[in-house]
Amino acid sequence: MAHRAPPPPTGLSGYFEALAQAVLQSGISWRAVFARWNGIREALSGFDPVKVAAMTPTDVDQLLADQRMIGNRAKVEALVYDARELVELDHQYGGFDGYLASLGDYESAAAELRRRFRFLGETTVHFFLWGAGYPVRSHEEWTSSRPGTRGSRR
Repeated sequence: MAHRAPPPPTGLSGYFEALAQAVLQSGISWRAVFARWNGIREALSGFDPVKVAAMTPTDVDQLLADQRMIGNRAKVEALVYDARELVELDHQYGGFDGYLASLGDYESAAAELRRRFRFLGETTVHFFLWGAGYPVRSHEEWTSSRPGTRGSRR
């Protein structure tokens, strides 16, 4: 079944929401994350990356105790770190979309994002770029071209 891409983000919080979805879905069912999404949105201040970037270790502990969140410390700490990176890149490039546009082709963009952001691997970076409106192959085409992924023909 082909999945339709969501509309591209319209601002920094939209990019952070796409990034948070990729990070939080890593290694678990997208359905489990989707079922909690409204609560996650509330817990993460409406996906305001400036507010999340300012979170302290005490704030992270509070998020981990919040039943609305995915209770994985590494993922929550990655979200705080990634929010800081997002805000910095937004300032540096005059918008996060400007940063993405500077990355070149998919392979270059994926490598740079995996290097810069935490908790983004090969699959989650593809999901993030897809959710962020970056030109990527469909999930089915992408997985069929990757050795060792479900749907791989190799």
